[in-house]
Amino acid sequence: MKVRSATFEHGGDIPQSMVFNGMGQNGKNRSPHLELMDVPEGTKSLAIVMHDPDAPTSGGFYHWVVFNIPGDVREIAEGNAPGTHGHTDFGIKNYGGPAPPPGPAHRYNLTVYALDTEQLPIDDSTTGAKLEFMVAQHALAKGSITGHYKAS
Repeated sequence: MKVRSATFEHGGDIPQSMVFNGMGQNGKNRSPHLELMDVPEGTKSLAIVMHDPDAPTSGGFYHWVVFNIPGDVREIAEGNAPGTHGHTDFGIKNYGGPAPPPGPAHRYNLTVYALDTEQLPIDDSTTGAKLEFMVAQHALAKGSITGHYKAS
């Protein structure tokens, strides 16, 4: 499965439109556009996780947790993801963009999972770690795109 975005290029810099508005950042906090290609046959739902493995915590930082997206979705508009939004590490149930501390650029791994079930047995209290645990039992395929952002 392949993931592409009109908002940022794989391996490129994340634009201000995606950056968090808070914690010292003045971004627009809009989730990126996503295009999904080569989604496997039998996909019944999709899930999205955006994770910063470089965050100064023991397990990184979850910025976006979305699941139970209809399996026939192949494009997600900027700022508008269907499905159930779980808790990010900001403690919100919505997209929360990059907001790293000063220092080197952080990587933001955005992964989309194709699942063999229409609904995961979880609700909007779900965290990124719990979603990844549940997805592992149902994943048919996954695709990722990575962007970089450095606080100025």
